[in-house]
Amino acid sequence: MRQVLVTGGGGQLGTELQRCAWPAGWEVVAIDVADLDFTDMAAIAAKVAERPWAAVINGAAYTAVDKAESDQLLAWQVNALAPAAFGAACAKAGIPLVQVSTDYVFAGDKQGAWEPDDAVGPLGVYGASKLGGELAVRTAGARHAIVRTAWVVSAHGANFVKTMLRLAADRDTLRVVDDQHGSPTAAADLAQVLATIAMRLADDPAVPSGVYHFSNAGPVTWAGFAREIFAQSVVRGGPGATVEGIATSDYPTPARRPSNSMLSHDAIRAAYGIEPRPWQAALGDILDELIGPATAVSHGGD
Repeated sequence: MRQVLVTGGGGQLGTELQRCAWPAGWEVVAIDVADLDFTDMAAIAAKVAERPWAAVINGAAYTAVDKAESDQLLAWQVNALAPAAFGAACAKAGIPLVQVSTDYVFAGDKQGAWEPDDAVGPLGVYGASKLGGELAVRTAGARHAIVRTAWVVSAHGANFVKTMLRLAADRDTLRVVDDQHGSPTAAADLAQVLATIAMRLADDPAVPSGVYHFSNAGPVTWAGFAREIFAQSVVRGGPGATVEGIATSDYPTPARRPSNSMLSHDAIRAAYGIEPRPWQAALGDILDELIGPATAVSHGGD
């Protein structure tokens, strides 16, 4: 049995990695903060050396974007120093490492989708610490793939889809930012991509190391995303609400957000043949799990 070590096992991505349809002969061993102190570099090294892993997928992260502005030390420990420790340990053991990163490494001021080799310019501590993790992995010497993603949602944990449904149960109108652009990413789709990449790295020494982008396909704003959530929710018998688009300046937060989080899929398509499906279809699967399938509509008959 070939075992893949997955960190962040209790999060959206870790949950979906455990639910993936892994091929016969492959097994996921998922750990979380209860199993490993991600601020303890020696403990991380020991975990990697514990057994002959086929690959490591590091999905653990400090993701509280606003809190990171005042909790810089912990954010850097988890998002930068822990990947450095995983990278060094994987290099020593000859194990490939898949590191999950974020659109927040970019300033968000580009027109069009971001390419993996575009100039970075994080706007806050979260993005800077995740970029630190990327640089640590790239220089550690392990064969690796760094996969940047954005706007991750699922039927698990805390995320935008679940927040919108919860708020709509009590309110008729919601005010949602309408000038930040991106593509939602279903954690299930991202998990399958990470699993594919990890297995390819483990099986094929010719697969290149590098930085790749993955999200579901198609542009939208947060307000547009919310409108589609409610449109699909209502046909499933779930809550709906009117969405009023607002400017980012009308919803101040401690951390600045990129105004453009669109990620180009050209690199991951070329290297791995991965073609993201539309975010609307991925959203439908999430709502099927949260609410149930869409109600059949009768069109009459004989």
